[in-house]
Amino acid sequence: MWESYLTGLLVSGGIIIAIGAQNAYVLGLAVRREHHWWSAGLCMSTDLLLITAGMFGVSAMLVAMPEAMAVLRWLGVAFLAWLAAQGFYRAIAGRQGLERAEAEKRSLVGVMLATLAVTVLNPQVYLDTLLLIPSVGAQQESEAAFVAGAGSASVLWFGLLAGCGALLSPWLATPRAWRLIDGGIATMMAVIALNLAFDTGLQAVA
Repeated sequence: MWESYLTGLLVSGGIIIAIGAQNAYVLGLAVRREHHWWSAGLCMSTDLLLITAGMFGVSAMLVAMPEAMAVLRWLGVAFLAWLAAQGFYRAIAGRQGLERAEAEKRSLVGVMLATLAVTVLNPQVYLDTLLLIPSVGAQQESEAAFVAGAGSASVLWFGLLAGCGALLSPWLATPRAWRLIDGGIATMMAVIALNLAFDTGLQAVA
């Protein structure tokens, strides 16, 4: 049982830790202290729900719906491009842009909806949580322990992102640091959008 748990922890952790749209978005919220724990909690819950669903055969439904994957893919590209554009604007606008962003701080509902969009509009999330991770879990002695390990990896990682980002925010509060952070996260979002648009593996599935 413990072997299955550790396998789930390591396999899921290796996939989740790779820099993706979710990670970049949660980190940006954490540095701004903008409902970051709520966003991290939603990412944890979504990962656990999808991995559990994948272990119970939802992956077969995913393979049977290539048109839905194609729609999600391009919606994801558009949404990530929009987030990247916002980040580049804040990086260029500097202090003025930051003051405006602070004055127009988003509501909890807005942050949660954006987090959900970053998660569900990325087909790679489904390939990882409904296909790749469950394919490893199906070979384990205890599938329940494997799912628990995979869920633990998500909780630990997003908890670390939210906690460390918020902890470092007082030292990252200078205008230059904010510009670098916004520019870096915007670049990540843009690269992820381009990868999603031109990923031949996803095109084959979609």
